[in-house]
Amino acid sequence: MAEGVSCMKWRAKAGAFFKKYKHMWVFLYAFIYMPWFLFLEKHVTTKYHVMQTALDERIPFIEYFIVPYLMWFAFIAVVFLYFFFTDVQGFYKLAAISFAGMTIFLIICTFFPNGQDLRPVVFERENMFVDAVRVLYRTDTCTNVFPSLHVFNSLCACIAIHESEKVRTHKAVCISAYVLAGLIILATMFLKQHSVLDVIGAAVMAFVLYQIVYAPGKKRVPGYMKRAVLQENK
Repeated sequence: MAEGVSCMKWRAKAGAFFKKYKHMWVFLYAFIYMPWFLFLEKHVTTKYHVMQTALDERIPFIEYFIVPYLMWFAFIAVVFLYFFFTDVQGFYKLAAISFAGMTIFLIICTFFPNGQDLRPVVFERENMFVDAVRVLYRTDTCTNVFPSLHVFNSLCACIAIHESEKVRTHKAVCISAYVLAGLIILATMFLKQHSVLDVIGAAVMAFVLYQIVYAPGKKRVPGYMKRAVLQENK
């Protein structure tokens, strides 16, 4: 009897959770993105358009940037989860701009196979950071690089933070996020993971999608209405 009551309580809690966070259906996008991306990683290996410029040759390899590069994974996850649990509309917008860009990335790489040949063959130094870069190189191919998703998703996270009136009140959080995003963007070039063209392409894509996802809402909603909504949510 006790087990039946316990089971019913668990089901009730689970039902309440899924009802409250029904917007989790958005994460089903992973079942579209991952198979497509893994297909590209497997089949785009040799014949690809090389995405690099003379400027890339002037950018030195600095292994210490592996730290912010790897922090990207936690950065994107934290931003997504914050909006998921606290701001449904903000979450939908973040997902819309991020997943739209990721889909465009997949389409570009499918019809315009691309890659780069910037990675060093021999490292000048030996340390734990270089070892981490070696692991990165082994697990991540030098193909399917344009536009850079590390750069694009970092910019999307910054856009979501900047467009959230609630988050904008926490200056330290905003500054920290922007600095980390900047370091991540630099890391893609200093680790020879991406070329300048990949970074520019990601920035252009973020700008264009911002005009579609965020800008129209800003034009329609007066500032005093936004402040009223913010006060209600406190």
